[in-house]
Amino acid sequence: MAFDAGMLTASLAEIRKTAIGARVERVFMPARDEIVLALRLPEGGKRLLINAGANHPRVGFSEIQKENPPVPPMFCMLLRKHLQGAKLSGVRQAGFERVAILEFDARDEMGFSTVRKLYCEMMGKYSNLIFADEADKILSVLNPVDFSTSSRRQVLPGMTYELPPSQNKTDPTAVSLQEFENLFSAASPEGKAEKWILSTFSGISAAVAREIVFAATGSVDALVSDCNAACLEKQFFGVVQIIREEKFSPCMVSNEGEPVEYAFLPLLQYTGYEMQPFSSAGELLDAFFGAREKAEAIRRRAADILHLIGNAEARIAKKLHLQRAELAECEKGEQYKKQADLITANLHAIPKGASRAELTDYEDYRPDGSFGVCAVELDPRLSPAANAQRLYKKYNKSKNARVELTRQIALGEEELAYLETVNDSLSRAENSADLAEVREELFRAGFASRMKHYAAPKKQTAPAVAEFRTSGGYRVLCGKNNLQNEYITQKLAGKTDYWFHVKNRPGSHVVLLAEGKEPPERDFTDAAEIAAFYSSAEGGNIEVDYTIVKNVRKPAGGKPGFVIYHTNWSCVVTPDEEKIAKMRVK
Repeated sequence: MAFDAGMLTASLAEIRKTAIGARVERVFMPARDEIVLALRLPEGGKRLLINAGANHPRVGFSEIQKENPPVPPMFCMLLRKHLQGAKLSGVRQAGFERVAILEFDARDEMGFSTVRKLYCEMMGKYSNLIFADEADKILSVLNPVDFSTSSRRQVLPGMTYELPPSQNKTDPTAVSLQEFENLFSAASPEGKAEKWILSTFSGISAAVAREIVFAATGSVDALVSDCNAACLEKQFFGVVQIIREEKFSPCMVSNEGEPVEYAFLPLLQYTGYEMQPFSSAGELLDAFFGAREKAEAIRRRAADILHLIGNAEARIAKKLHLQRAELAECEKGEQYKKQADLITANLHAIPKGASRAELTDYEDYRPDGSFGVCAVELDPRLSPAANAQRLYKKYNKSKNARVELTRQIALGEEELAYLETVNDSLSRAENSADLAEVREELFRAGFASRMKHYAAPKKQTAPAVAEFRTSGGYRVLCGKNNLQNEYITQKLAGKTDYWFHVKNRPGSHVVLLAEGKEPPERDFTDAAEIAAFYSSAEGGNIEVDYTIVKNVRKPAGGKPGFVIYHTNWSCVVTPDEEKIAKMRVK
């Protein structure tokens, strides 16, 4: 799973064919290690995304709209100063390395024509963005590198840009047939063929190296000695030809809908997996990284909420454990009462100062006509009557404690169930506004006192709920958190509209706005699928409850989003993510 030099070549070829001469309209920096250039072309706008993060470095067109910080970083401000209004004049790759060079025709402070360069180094944890002038003098660096970081290469403003140090590997696009044969004959026969390709040639990812070996031998684990030189040579130069002629076939490998690997050519080594082709490198990168990066960004921004919920769940779980242990102890209450009754019935037979008494248990009648004996522990400092009173008090205390503990345990379980719904709503949060609503919800529920630096908003704004259109044209509203759920059900829905919710699990409130009509069956199915998709239920055949909104009500003192309902119907649906995405109103 690496953005190798071949994938970079495919992305840059796409940018060259499409965007040379495009004007930079805006520069965005949605994350610390990511910039987006909004380009204007005759046929419309394009968004060029450049990610220099350690996890997902890449360059390519992107259709994903990302939320930008309210205050742009200094690196973004500098790029805006120099590049807004500039034209993209050149796109090239440094040899067959993971370094892209974007050149722009711009204007300097005096209005004279000049050239600005953006070096994009896509090298895992060493990824970087370097902004330089036409003489390669560095103007700014995303991640400065000084002597304390590296003694081999420093990257600082004011210095002249130099390419990263060579790894002493062979450029696969420049190697000749004879050179390949010489290199292969010198390889260790006991070594893996994949490892030999990776260690010998630059810019090739592990997935592509395995694909070459698999195509030549039928196995990804083949040793060098298992390879026929002619077959390996044919497959190797077949991949090189794809790169030289820029005849790319971007594809993504998935396992049960989860992206596994991607490359600029089909990966046939993944037998039994789903293979999805794409028409462009940009579409492929969006599909592979889009949902994953969005989830990661939300998790980063929701770190304080997750910390709060985790601590609260652990605290409540510990409290419930202790309360259940106390409740189990309360079951001895009836035993205390029985012992007190026996003492009272046998006061005459218990000597004062006794620490133990064996009393006849008249409730324990034996088949032979005798009665059982019950041993009772006594406090020798008390009289028999006082011992009986002591046990009666313990009985009354356990009886009252049982009632209170049962109530407290129910409240604790209710609180845990509520926190589970908040956790579920975090999985559906799409932006900072959604997270702000979750924080507001926790504040109303009494948890914000434990959340650092939280202040309740002075002005309450209406939640931004998700809206869909069914195949029959009916509007469907869906809440992404408990505040939105409450707003939809209590404020927006009419009494005769239809309300949907996954059965017995945390999930979104979904309302089908019937507008006084009886919607067709397919529209009910669409709404039920939305409710199933926006819930904690997974897989297919998910049961969804639905009813008229007038049957749904919130109990007094209930947590945000908590409702009860009666006279409902149920259906079983299997949500289709692609279908639901098409129904969503942008």
